[in-house]
Amino acid sequence: MINISNLTKSFSRKIAVNDLSFQVEPGEVLGFLGPNGAGKSTTMKMLTGFISPTSGSASILGFDIRTQRLNAQRQMGYLPEGAPCYGNMTVMGFLDFIAGVRGYRGSERQERVDRAINLLELGGVYRQTIETLSKGFTRRVGLAQAIMHDPKVLILDEPTDGLDPNQKQQVRELIQGFGKSKIVIISTHILEEVSAICSRALIINNGRLLADSTPAELESRCRYHHAVTLQADRPLDLLALAVLPGVAGIEENHAEKSLTVLARPGEVIFPQISALIAAKGWQMKKLDLEQGRLDEVFKRLTQGEMV
Repeated sequence: MINISNLTKSFSRKIAVNDLSFQVEPGEVLGFLGPNGAGKSTTMKMLTGFISPTSGSASILGFDIRTQRLNAQRQMGYLPEGAPCYGNMTVMGFLDFIAGVRGYRGSERQERVDRAINLLELGGVYRQTIETLSKGFTRRVGLAQAIMHDPKVLILDEPTDGLDPNQKQQVRELIQGFGKSKIVIISTHILEEVSAICSRALIINNGRLLADSTPAELESRCRYHHAVTLQADRPLDLLALAVLPGVAGIEENHAEKSLTVLARPGEVIFPQISALIAAKGWQMKKLDLEQGRLDEVFKRLTQGEMV
């Protein structure tokens, strides 16, 4: 388990992380969210022992990050923001170097390197120097070094930054696989990533914890929760939609020529809308039920509009 209690970090007069407390259990993939400057990277640097907290405590699988730093770090794989690597080394040379630093020797060292290259699909570039790689491949090299020693805890800062859509999907599936047996913490600004792979999400701003819940529960706080979006060949009867039981209002999207019918809190309006469509004989191009929009919840929380 990761246990963080009243963690605080100050830089001169600025408080970057302010009395932060939470726990993470094995089998959880935790999405760590916040706007730029919220304190995400600072928290991760404290968790991994790269900077010391001003006050409070953090432990990794029982090892205190201040007093047992090396033991705590041995439990972790860390992908920092920017994934710093030695640019003049080849991918193979760099990963072999990391395996050596981790203490592997002989055949096990080569097995660890080969496994990391295969998992991150680096076989096509393993002879290239890192400085010649694209941003996406460099990111994958950074992730390869983080998983080299099969750690029990993975702390990943923007793990899919710079990856193309296919690479993102592959890395997300890899992270989901890790999350079945490991503790995984992901700092990201890509909200769809949280919905896709995280079992839990924390939102912070100005160093303070604003929300700690599942992505689905956070989406349910959105005014678009259980909303229905419609698009038809011809204009629809807005009044007939507006007077349906449970309807809170209607938003028109003129650019897409569509309507979004909002539900009152706790109401489900899809059956009534479906029945009206059948009764009116409307021909629909689009009929979507929304679960909510995490980006809207994120915006309202970080702007102080929601508690």
